[in-house]
Amino acid sequence: MNSLKFVAVVLIAAGVLALVYGGFSYTKETTAVKLGPLELSVKEKETVNVPLWAGVGAIVVGGLLLAMGGKK
Repeated sequence: MNSLKFVAVVLIAAGVLALVYGGFSYTKETTAVKLGPLELSVKEKETVNVPLWAGVGAIVVGGLLLAMGGKK
């Protein structure tokens, strides 16, 4: 499998995952207070929403790359 087909399959898979899950979340740790040797840190949960058009666009672009990638 050449690299163009691999990129196309990855784009299609990422687009499907974006449509199914709609986003992802992660935990960010920040330092709230630092007083001498004492340090207080806060963990914040951040959520990133993936727009619907981005998921559909990734699937379409991946499909086009897969269809056009074999023609030379």
